[in-house]
Amino acid sequence: MKLVVQPGIWKPAELDAALTIRTTFTAPNQMPPYQDDIAAGGLIKYAYRGTDSNHSDNRALRTAMQQQRPLAYFIGVAKSVYQAHFPVFIVGERPEQHAFLVAVDQAQRLVDPELVEKLTPDRRSYLERLTRVRLHQPVFRARVLQAYETQCAICRLKHADLLDAAHIVRDADEGGLPVVPNGLALCKIHHAAYDRNIIGVRPDLVIDVRRDILAEVDGPMLKHGIQEMAGVRITVPRQRTAQPDGARLEQRYEEFRAAS
Repeated sequence: MKLVVQPGIWKPAELDAALTIRTTFTAPNQMPPYQDDIAAGGLIKYAYRGTDSNHSDNRALRTAMQQQRPLAYFIGVAKSVYQAHFPVFIVGERPEQHAFLVAVDQAQRLVDPELVEKLTPDRRSYLERLTRVRLHQPVFRARVLQAYETQCAICRLKHADLLDAAHIVRDADEGGLPVVPNGLALCKIHHAAYDRNIIGVRPDLVIDVRRDILAEVDGPMLKHGIQEMAGVRITVPRQRTAQPDGARLEQRYEEFRAAS
């Protein structure tokens, strides 16, 4: 979605409350700013404009919080390209940190930020998982698909609805960060095959297919969609900083070899 670049906090002159907030695009190999500053319960810390709590933009966010007005949140996934999230709500303020707290899900909105620490670990984990599902995963997908020009790195399929952002190092493992060099744009078939170590990608970007799968006899999908991919070199982004990280590929390929 392409937008005219706006200030981080935007309020029409005729209104008192802000309507939108924005996080600018970061390089593919860098974490988006919100990823580094998550409050308890998965709330996003959104920085003040400057350090003056009485700045007009900060007053506009405070008014949105007091009136519980919904805002749209635009997160940069490429230059002049944004992922839109609506609604989000300002649910708290941390003056000592020069930041507001943003809820990206209705369930987060219903919990008093001052009481989050008193919730059970399971409840806090649930609230934090909402941020991953509502915000982190869609932004990671958008950034990866943008870098790969919306096509599968293996079969070149270009139907966006059938494409995923696959982690090279799984997000639950050390190093499994939601950055583009840890991602591959894959169609849903190849994503599932990659996750289950049916196919692997070597550090030199060439595809391997598990030996037992190569020996199977099945229909055309297995033959043309999986077996014939052995030895094919994947397509990677033109931008060097967006290309798959060699160390991560090697780490994941070792997992594939162990399963073969």
